[in-house]
Amino acid sequence: MTATIPRCQVVPLPDHQVSLQVDGKERTRWHARPSDPRPFFYPFLGPGGSSLTRMGHPGAPNHDHHRSIWFAHHRVVGIDFWSDQTEARIRQQRWLACADSDAEAILAVELDWTDGHDPAPLLRQELVAALRPGENGETLLEVQATFRPRSEQLEFGQTNFGFFAVRVAKTLSEHFGGGRLTSSTGAVGEPAIFGKPAAWMDYSGPASQGVGPQRTEQTEGITCFDHPANPGNPTGWHVRADGWMGASPCMHQPLTTTIAAPLQLRYLLHAHAGPLDPDKARSIAAQFTASPGFQVTKATVKHEQYTITRRC
Repeated sequence: MTATIPRCQVVPLPDHQVSLQVDGKERTRWHARPSDPRPFFYPFLGPGGSSLTRMGHPGAPNHDHHRSIWFAHHRVVGIDFWSDQTEARIRQQRWLACADSDAEAILAVELDWTDGHDPAPLLRQELVAALRPGENGETLLEVQATFRPRSEQLEFGQTNFGFFAVRVAKTLSEHFGGGRLTSSTGAVGEPAIFGKPAAWMDYSGPASQGVGPQRTEQTEGITCFDHPANPGNPTGWHVRADGWMGASPCMHQPLTTTIAAPLQLRYLLHAHAGPLDPDKARSIAAQFTASPGFQVTKATVKHEQYTITRRC
């Protein structure tokens, strides 16, 4: 019998969640509950089956805004969309489209950034996420974000906090676990990396495989790639030994998005087995550089409002 079920699937779930799966097993999950300050991805599974990301800081109770993998920004026309201490919120407005295939599972959503006072959004974010299987149980998660302001233009102010961040699992962190933080330049550790430009950043460390008496420990990690088309590439990185890394294109200067030319950012996460392999990371970076981005367009097929395609 010929197989008809795609390897990679987008599976909607209750409570504003969606599971991104490969061969029937979840690799990550999208969370977009209206009660949360902003959407996020959790977990992000390594090849051994444990999550390489976590919710919150291992040693600071005031870091609930660190939600695994997320988009946010500290100064959107002066408004804080980064912390949980303001009324500003990022909320999913609607699903646009999803697509299953053997190569990748893709979802597209529309997010509104509101200041908590005016119900009309300051800007609208189109987010496309594509999950792809790698070799030996590894996972690739590509995200593309397009920011369209309600006014003619909008400024994202200079800040270390934003746009794209990853809070790694406790065991992967340098301070709380046995992890290692490495940049594409070969620099190692927070003091040598913080604020410096890099094409990609890696956090690797101990991860568990299996449960109970069969549980073993192995090294796994996450590499985050900054696409060359992003403004300011190679970007500056906000990194910490306590277990997080963030691509910060506004670290050294503000950015502006306009109706005529909306800001678009692309990132790629690679959940890999073993310690960082720089040659493999460079190969993946080259493939990411050459890959076309996504285009979300209104569909002509009945009952399908939008479709997602790779740009030519």
